[in-house]
Amino acid sequence: MPARRSRGDGGLHFDQRRQRWIAEITVGYSPSGKRIVRHASGTTKTAAQRKLREMLRDHEDGLAIGPQNFTVADAVQDWLQYGLGHRDQATAKKCRALATRHIVPALGARKLRELSADDVDKWLAAKAMILSTDSLRQLRSILKRAVGRAQARDKVKRNVVLLCDVPRGRTGRPSKAFTFDQAEAVINAAVGTAMYGYIVLSILIGARTEELRALTWDHVDLIGSSDATPTVPPSIMVWRSVRTGGDTKTRKSRRTLALPVRCVEALAFHRDYQDRQRKAAGKKWHERGLVFASAVGTERNANNVLRSFRVIVTRAGLNGADWTPREMRHSFVSLLSDSGVPIENIARLVGHAGGSEVTETVYRKQIRPVLLEGAEVMDQIFGEHPPVAGSLSLS
Repeated sequence: MPARRSRGDGGLHFDQRRQRWIAEITVGYSPSGKRIVRHASGTTKTAAQRKLREMLRDHEDGLAIGPQNFTVADAVQDWLQYGLGHRDQATAKKCRALATRHIVPALGARKLRELSADDVDKWLAAKAMILSTDSLRQLRSILKRAVGRAQARDKVKRNVVLLCDVPRGRTGRPSKAFTFDQAEAVINAAVGTAMYGYIVLSILIGARTEELRALTWDHVDLIGSSDATPTVPPSIMVWRSVRTGGDTKTRKSRRTLALPVRCVEALAFHRDYQDRQRKAAGKKWHERGLVFASAVGTERNANNVLRSFRVIVTRAGLNGADWTPREMRHSFVSLLSDSGVPIENIARLVGHAGGSEVTETVYRKQIRPVLLEGAEVMDQIFGEHPPVAGSLSLS
């Protein structure tokens, strides 16, 4: 019985029918004992020997069993299919869109083992002409993770994306904040609507829009306890968000915030407003305990909130298309900073995991040189007696 060929054994022979030199190497055996062979060919013996040496090096590096024609597109699709299981659905959708639109068309046909750092640099440089720096950072991250997954499965020797930096892209849409007069105008424009409490809380306590959409009435205390020592003020518990699993963005985002008087009055109004909505909806109402629910009690999505918010902003005399709900959080930071609140205190109030450093980075345009604190300052800024009167609208 002939001796079984060892793994890593290679050889050359001339194929008369094809008129080519054939290089082959044994890379392993199947469970049934069948030999697994990789082949390469060349028109000359020298070319075939060079390919044989490449296959031998791949075998020594543990890469020989991987498919020879594994492309960047294959790596990206593999990561999109198996590497996003723990990600939020919206995040996964965004990653697929970015990969499908920007990575696969430009680099997808390239064999992964032949992808170089120069290829990635040139691709990023071209994308920098049309995309923002943040978008470029996301694209590099997707490609890095896809190649990293392939590397962990012995399909490529190294992750060349790690050698490439993110270039400066186009200037993105600048974030901005309401001035005091603009914030007051927006709040007044929201009086009597379903967005009144939402807008007041966004501007006066700086909660994220995904945190307010998930806020439930059992996490709202509009009374507090004046008999306790120390006194417990009215507050809300920002413990949940609409993210996957209901978790807040970071551990420090999970916080309990004292409510300015204006927020207490706005929430009391909103509770009565929601009772009217509940009665109007009748059997269509789905009770989920949400504070800022839809007209039938279900969770409001981001687009729904955006549309309603822009209607209010337009009513306040501003261009609604220029503003998004997250900029109310920027306004909270700006107003506190203008009133002398230290950045360390602002970082704690907005729930930044990295403390004041993150706050300075994210809200650098809203931070002013600095002295006081959240609910008390907002009471001073906006006063304690907002105009709540007005006709109710169930829109």
